Amino acid sequence: MNDFILCCGSTADLSAERLLERNIQYIPFHYYMDGVQHVDDLGKSMPYSEFYAAMVRGVVTKTSQINADEYERFFEPFLKAGKDILYVSLSSGISGAYNSSLIAQSALKEKYPERKIFMIDSLGASSGYGLLMESLADLRDEGKSIEEVAAWAEAHKLNVHHWFFSTDLTYYVRGGRISKAAGWFGTIFNICPLLNMDDKGRLIPRKKVRTKHKVIREIVNAMEATAENGIEYNGRCYISQADCMEDALAVKNLVEERFPALKGKVRIFDIGTTIGSHTGPGTVALFFYGKTRAE
Repeated sequence: MNDFILCCGSTADLSAERLLERNIQYIPFHYYMDGVQHVDDLGKSMPYSEFYAAMVRGVVTKTSQINADEYERFFEPFLKAGKDILYVSLSSGISGAYNSSLIAQSALKEKYPERKIFMIDSLGASSGYGLLMESLADLRDEGKSIEEVAAWAEAHKLNVHHWFFSTDLTYYVRGGRISKAAGWFGTIFNICPLLNMDDKGRLIPRKKVRTKHKVIREIVNAMEATAENGIEYNGRCYISQADCMEDALAVKNLVEERFPALKGKVRIFDIGTTIGSHTGPGTVALFFYGKTRAE
């Protein structure tokens, strides 16, 4: 029996129900609204609709990464119970959480030398990170060892593609991801930037697309160009969305129309409060397996 704990951060943006169903543990990140700290508990204490409505009203949001002490407190009960741990973290390209997990790993290995503790940098975010977790849960459930699952994660994490677009540039300007001038011109000319994650887990602008209708088609074109086996792609496909379900459904419908061999229907999840603190409402992200991501 493979007696190990598979866990991730709340930033994997899978629902609490889905994580429970797949027997994946999660550690919450933190976010602040007008200076007041909250726990990113997957919408339990603050519904996502309420969170995004507050952002629209002008509430200032910030986030803080999980520190090493928090990781130790989270992992130690599992180790005490005789469980090994495989933890997959939010991309080191956008957060220092992975480095904090390594500090905790070092301390816990000294206290529990008989236990196996693996820390993996997903180089991903949101439900793309969640898509990787689903694959690891499949392998665990097939009876693979913790070493085998960890090795698969390292070998395939850059095959998870992350494509994003936003119809509201306000929060990208506020977070410094685009300049105020670019944000102003983008709003005036109805530009929706298309971004993806590179091989270092960083979010990179790729195209400036005019109109929401065109960017919805462009993000699906990007999937066709980079998905494993092109339009014959037969893996899972996930979408996450920030208070713009209509746009997410438009992407879902187009993906299901163009990729008839998908493994099940496209699943839509919410962009949670940590990632959403930076994107704001109006962001749609598309995730799937494909050729190895490049710079």
